[in-house]
This record gives sequence, C-alpha cells and structure tokens, in this order.
Amino acid sequence: MRWWPAPAKLNLFLHVTGRRADGYHDLQTVFQLLDWGDEIGIECTDDARIERIAGPDSIAPEHDLTVRAARALQQASGIRRGTRIHLRKRVPVGGGLGGGSSDAATVLRVLNLLWDARLDQGDLNLIGLALGSDVPVFLGGSSAWGSGRGEALTALELPENWYLIVHPAVSISTASIFQAPELTRNSPVVTMRDFSPGVGRNDCEPVVRKRHPQVAAALDWLGEGARLSGTGSCVFKAFASSAAAERVAARVPDEWRSFVARGVNRSPLEAALAIIA
Repeated sequence: MRWWPAPAKLNLFLHVTGRRADGYHDLQTVFQLLDWGDEIGIECTDDARIERIAGPDSIAPEHDLTVRAARALQQASGIRRGTRIHLRKRVPVGGGLGGGSSDAATVLRVLNLLWDARLDQGDLNLIGLALGSDVPVFLGGSSAWGSGRGEALTALELPENWYLIVHPAVSISTASIFQAPELTRNSPVVTMRDFSPGVGRNDCEPVVRKRHPQVAAALDWLGEGARLSGTGSCVFKAFASSAAAERVAARVPDEWRSFVARGVNRSPLEAALAIIA
C-alpha cells in the first residue's frame, strides 16, 4: 500500500459578493496550498467493496468524504473494482483548511489512475463539486484565484511564504457561518490585478469572532497580519522563514494546537502521481 498526500489550504482572503439562486454564495478568494496535510493509504481490490479501514473516530466511515468520493467515482465510471482506504487525519475538522475536500480530491485523482477509469478533469470536477465547493481546487493541483462557489479557478504563482497556523480547539460548521444573518454579503467584486498578499479580508471573520471567543482570542494573540482561513477555526500568519514562524510557534498557549507549513504553488500530490503516471 502506498500513502498519498492530501494537502491543506489557506484562504488568503475571502469576500462574499452575493447570494445565489442555488442556495450557495458568490465568493472571491485566493487558495494557497500547503506542503502539509492529511495522508491517505489506498489499496485497490478486485471486488466492488469500498471500505475505510482506518480513520478518525469523530467521522463515521459512511460520512467520510474519502468513502463518498470513491463511491461517486465508481458510479460515474462504471468501474466495478473496490478499495480499502486508510486515513491519517492531521488537518483539524472544521478548521477551514479544506481537509475533507482535499481527502476527497486525492481519492478521486489516485483511484482514477489506479482503476484506469480515464475520467477527464471536467468529469472529476463535476464529481468533486457535488461533494464540496473546495474539492475542485485540490483536483486542479495549484494555488489559485477562486470565484463563483470557489470552483471557478485560475492558477496563481504566489510567494511561497511560511505560515504559522493556530487551531484554538474548536470546530466550526461552514453552514452555520454562511447562514448567519449578520454575515456581510455585498463585498464589491475585485479583479485578480487588485490582489497582492496581505490585501483583502475574510468577510466571515466578524461572524466567527462573535460566535467563537476562542478564535477571537487566537487572532488577537497572533496580532497584526493574522487571518482566519475560510469559515473555520484556524487562524494563520505569514512569515519569511520557517525559523521565524517556529519562534512564534514556541510561544503558542498550551491549550491551542499549532503547526508551521510552507505555502506551495503546486500540490505535493502532483509529484506523487507523476511517479506512476
């Protein structure tokens, strides 16, 4: 069995520009992929069973996006092979780092190759979008400018900064934030030319601050330049070097979890897949 990377992401900014008729919101964001995330072990089988052999106790196998992704690929492709999935969960659930979406994307990309399903990128994106709005960016394999639900993507070359990410021991439901009546939903539409690192804001941050004091405390502790990622509980700050990030990480309060990761423009999954493609 081989282990495959499922990298986390940060939202360097997140503007909510309107509501959609389909119940989702129109967004503008920049996705920064990281060199850190979950790991997924995948064993192919000759029968049609799809099983999660190992994974977090907090997520039932039937609800796990890895299992749902494998079954969706099986149905879309007509392949009657199966798989046994082992999930090493490192990305906090409800943290805003896209862990479940990345897990799903890794399963789709790897099984499409190992099963010889031969679905193209458009087919995989359709499957992925039905699983979650963030899945397409992980399927694309590049840091990107995102609009629409977040699925309309343009690859970006970003400074590969180091990030200190702090998880203040709380999980936040995306739905709860987007359903909040106090969420601002009328940010002006901007263009890619308007973006540079450090510009923009996260429109969800005031809602999360108000509803989750632990997150507000983490943002305040990190100070100037700290941001919330997505609609989750993780907050982050950019640094020029790993040493600078680690020095601050050493002072993070014991009740919070923290880690240092580097921003990358290409997903580590791309290199892993290239070896066997």
